[in-house]
Amino acid sequence: MSALAVRLLNLRWTVLPPATGIAMMAMIVGALVAAPREIIEGEVQRLMYIHVPSAIATYGAFFITFVASIMVLWKRDMRWDALARGSAQVGVLFTALVLLSGAIWGRPIWGVYWTWDARLTTTLILFLIYSAYLLARAISDSTDEQAARYAAVIGIVGFLDVPLIQMSVRWWRTLHPQPIIFTTKPALPGEMLIVLLIGFVAVFLLAAWLISLSTEAERLHQRLAGVRAGVDRHEGA
Repeated sequence: MSALAVRLLNLRWTVLPPATGIAMMAMIVGALVAAPREIIEGEVQRLMYIHVPSAIATYGAFFITFVASIMVLWKRDMRWDALARGSAQVGVLFTALVLLSGAIWGRPIWGVYWTWDARLTTTLILFLIYSAYLLARAISDSTDEQAARYAAVIGIVGFLDVPLIQMSVRWWRTLHPQPIIFTTKPALPGEMLIVLLIGFVAVFLLAAWLISLSTEAERLHQRLAGVRAGVDRHEGA
């Protein structure tokens, strides 16, 4: 890696934290103060500004796991395993946030916290798949290449659920509303759309920061395990 690439990569430690903090504060102020109250759903609709960006961030985090898992099988480089694990942890975190915020939002609108709706069910399946992925890696050594390859298969197959989630509201009759944002004519007032876009920026920056931290922690864990293994071999010699 060139010196310029290293310097640009290291900017994540100095640029991401303040950028994330500023964007998150702007999102909170926008969601609670600037955005107008939705006439039908009321105040609970303000959860949209965290719920929708978290869902897209979930897709992004698991896409990184998907790509990194392919690289684990192809290159057999454990640095890709660290990235896959780090992004999967963040993806599971955001999936839990999506399910929780959706339940809180759904209770006053649908009358229940949970229903076996197609989108909710497929999202829960995604959460369980990648929780299983993390469990499979947690019960094995961080430097175990065979365990990393087995887990990589889960990371690849699990991502197939993402397009299923996205298309579920089109393929089946569900309580979940049809897309109102990623369409040719977004069905949102301008003020709401601006705050939502700020929410996307804030959540994406937060996800990038958390993935950077988690991946670095995984790489340090791998190095520590390698050092310990070397010391054990030296003492046993």
